Amino acid sequence: MSIGVVAIDHVQIAVPRKQEQQCVAFYRDLLGAAEIPKPNALITRGGAWFQLGNVQFHVGVDAESSPPSRRHICFLVEDFARARAWAEAYGMAVENGDEAEGLRRFFIRDPAGNRIEIGQR
Repeated sequence: MSIGVVAIDHVQIAVPRKQEQQCVAFYRDLLGAAEIPKPNALITRGGAWFQLGNVQFHVGVDAESSPPSRRHICFLVEDFARARAWAEAYGMAVENGDEAEGLRRFFIRDPAGNRIEIGQR
């Protein structure tokens, strides 16, 4: 028996307060995620919310940085070669990924060091 999970409503990552604006701009301006309004009761916490398809992606704010790790979120793209060229054109360090379960992929990091997988099926 399980608790009955049927879908993912949203995913949240954390960025340090001192890099909040830089990271929000990264997701909004560079990745092109659509920023959506946060509930009034949560605005004072900082960060931003984004809508990607039918899932929300939240950028929360922590006082300090987290150490680099392998945890990540995977964003699917329509054109793998174009996405990789875009990342390289912006001077991002691109970590090659192998193909896994039919997913071509590479990894980048946001300004706070959060690992991001970019993939295409």
